[in-house]
Amino acid sequence: MMMLKDNLKIVQENIQSSVQNCGRDLSEISLIAVSKTNTVSKILEGLNAGLTDFGENKAVEFRDKSELVKEKLIWHFMGHLQTNKVKYVVKNANFIHSVESFKLAKEINKYAEKIDKIQNILFEVNTSGEEAKFGLRNYDELYELTEKCGELSNIKPVGLMTMAPFTSNENILRKSFSKLSEMRNKINNKVGSIKELSMGMTNDYAIAIEEGATMIRIGTAIFGARDVSLSWREK
Repeated sequence: MMMLKDNLKIVQENIQSSVQNCGRDLSEISLIAVSKTNTVSKILEGLNAGLTDFGENKAVEFRDKSELVKEKLIWHFMGHLQTNKVKYVVKNANFIHSVESFKLAKEINKYAEKIDKIQNILFEVNTSGEEAKFGLRNYDELYELTEKCGELSNIKPVGLMTMAPFTSNENILRKSFSKLSEMRNKINNKVGSIKELSMGMTNDYAIAIEEGATMIRIGTAIFGARDVSLSWREK
């Protein structure tokens, strides 16, 4: 049975190969271990194996895990975030990847202000056009939200995030990722502060790296297949 450290080594080797193939530098890529549904002990195992960044998708699960883990790490919240759950996330999240409305941005700003924090956020963009997915639909929506967020003093927009379609069609994946990269470049001509591109998961991270990803979100390839029959506390 493969251990986490063995899985991680394979992922790291694949990342190294990808950056070499497209002429990028390894230092440009942050590897986020998506630890959703996994236990605190698995997170600690990942820390001991050299991981520094961990991602969660459920607000209550994130709140509880981030309180239980006392070790220093970088927390990313990446799931759909309802305004009434913001209070569970802002305290410990270093990055919130899924901001898609001014209403949500204002709520994040409100809680960040209460604890005297500048919250790093990424705007979620739906680059695939899939109706079931969350996110901003086009550049105009992104520009409008970026402009409005300039009024808020306790959030800091640092990047864009997208989820590509679940497909093996490389052209479709590239189109989704390249669209996000193009939108970042275009918005930076206006505001000049958006650096991060959060895109690429277990099935497509090599392509995402080739298209400019700076944050890749890997769960299954590191932790193995998820058992959703039990809660993370029961495993």
